[in-house]
Amino acid sequence: MEVKGTAVKSICDFVKTNFPEKYTLWLNSLPDKSRRIFLTGVSTPDWYPIHDGAIVPTKALGEMFYNDSKRGAWLSGRYSADIALRGIYKVYVKLSSPGHIIERTSRIFAAYYQPSEITTANRTDKSVSVIITKFTQPHDVIEHRIAGWMERALEISGCKEVKVDIVKSLTKNQGVTEYKITWN
Repeated sequence: MEVKGTAVKSICDFVKTNFPEKYTLWLNSLPDKSRRIFLTGVSTPDWYPIHDGAIVPTKALGEMFYNDSKRGAWLSGRYSADIALRGIYKVYVKLSSPGHIIERTSRIFAAYYQPSEITTANRTDKSVSVIITKFTQPHDVIEHRIAGWMERALEISGCKEVKVDIVKSLTKNQGVTEYKITWN
């Protein structure tokens, strides 16, 4: 399974922005395959192995800076949304309905992770379920990173009190990963 360079780059940028004095420490904590990706320079249009390019570095930042890999993943996902949804995209997000934003997320998702499939279900004015039906290398840090991204995207669109719960997980052999998302 592969992850787009844009997502990989946002991981190291998250560390550089939030923990600049500890960036080298974080980088040196990574195994050789992951460290080489960052040392050679991440190319945003390229694809990288998800394990070395996203899972390992995200897990490391979570453990190093938050003593919690899932929290670190969630926060780096939020950061990634802030970076991805700025400029003209931010205007688009602010003018779109929350449901539309989440439906677009399903298309965006496939552009970041391959092979993957995501759908939406049970959409109301204040909630939606997002379901990952195909993801060949599921991992809890990736699930939490995606949750953080969706949470922040909805906040940028103007939603208040956004809540994202992972109610099913491929990592627990439940057949799908399902996010239940609510907002006011």
